Amino acid sequence: MSEKECVVGRAVVSLWICLFWVGAGCQPARVSSGSGPLIGITSDYEPAKDGKSAKTTVGFAYVRAVAANGGVPVVLPTVDDERVMQKYLDRLDGLVIIGGDDIWPDAYGEQPDKTVQPLVKERYEFERKLIARWLASGKPLLGVCLGMQFTNVVSGGTMIQDIPSEIGTKVNHKAYHRVQIEPGSSLAKLLGGTEASVLSIHHQAVDKLGKNLRPIAHAEDGIVEALERTDGKFGLFVQWHPESMTDLAHRNAIYGALVRAAASKKQ
Repeated sequence: MSEKECVVGRAVVSLWICLFWVGAGCQPARVSSGSGPLIGITSDYEPAKDGKSAKTTVGFAYVRAVAANGGVPVVLPTVDDERVMQKYLDRLDGLVIIGGDDIWPDAYGEQPDKTVQPLVKERYEFERKLIARWLASGKPLLGVCLGMQFTNVVSGGTMIQDIPSEIGTKVNHKAYHRVQIEPGSSLAKLLGGTEASVLSIHHQAVDKLGKNLRPIAHAEDGIVEALERTDGKFGLFVQWHPESMTDLAHRNAIYGALVRAAASKKQ
């Protein structure tokens, strides 16, 4: 068996292990029956180094947020293989693009600022393809932090490469802060209001908007904090981390919306 075949085989095994065994250690997560929609969750990728094998990891808060709202979490290894990616598209009902390092600036035609810490190339190449295909599929999508930024760039948008040097430090974007939400937007309906306190951890932000996206929340300094799709498909993108917030109602409103949309598409 070739090295590539071994990698693909491990990816498929990982997919199904994550379907049925998403707990920490030996404790299975408490979810409802297997009838819940399958929600893919992207992952961080650490290349092999110093004799150690490559690693796929994901913060368990993402898994918990999906499971707590009736979804079945499926952690997706970074495998840039057409067959595996097509299986993801065919089998999964919804997708979460998680946070991470910065997008390579050449993706939107710019030279990198000195503050840029680009994604590992393997993850970057895998996720840009996955996002583009997922958007085309019309299946429900939630982008968190980098997930929002990456979706914007894949859709043709650009980035503010460093908020402190380009915009200023009026708002601390690496802590809890307030956001204003567009009245009548999907996010305002989900959260039941037009203002929220959110936890974010980022130094970059959306600049020029990509196709079929509109801003629905802003910070006090004008930074775009949330986007939604404008083509009638479920696509919600937030610059903050609802899965890591202490406000469980806020977390459940956002992740619950993804799970419900995925369940609806499944029927």
